[in-house]
Amino acid sequence: MHFRIVAVGRLREPYLAAAAADFRRRLGAYHRLEEIEVKAADGARPEAAMALEAAAVLRAIAPADRVWLLERTGDEFSSLELAERLDELARSGTSRVTFAIAGTYGAGPDLAARADVRWSLSRLTLLHEWARALVLEQLYRATKISRNEPYHH
Repeated sequence: MHFRIVAVGRLREPYLAAAAADFRRRLGAYHRLEEIEVKAADGARPEAAMALEAAAVLRAIAPADRVWLLERTGDEFSSLELAERLDELARSGTSRVTFAIAGTYGAGPDLAARADVRWSLSRLTLLHEWARALVLEQLYRATKISRNEPYHH
């Protein structure tokens, strides 16, 4: 399966960039992985920033993509449930899943409407940079679970 992460902004903190790079490398051994960074609408009012960033994310999403929006109020999955959901997609013929990570103020309504799944990593509010590293780690963990390979779950 081809995983795409479309994220607002860059990973600025070196420790987060290193963690993401590590899981990107691990996950890349199993799946095609692509990351697209879109520009954050720094300085814009929250509503305007959300709209601008949502439009930029949506431009990176193909009509046939299955879209999972990272959203604090979305559905929470255990690692095993995540693995099962991704396996179901693969069995159904889905070849590409795009994980959308909005910016500081969250996802604009157009992006939220495009989402097939709203995935919550936690009910806690997380920095979007943290969410990105956690998505990579959880995709790797789900892959290991699906392959029945050792990795803590």
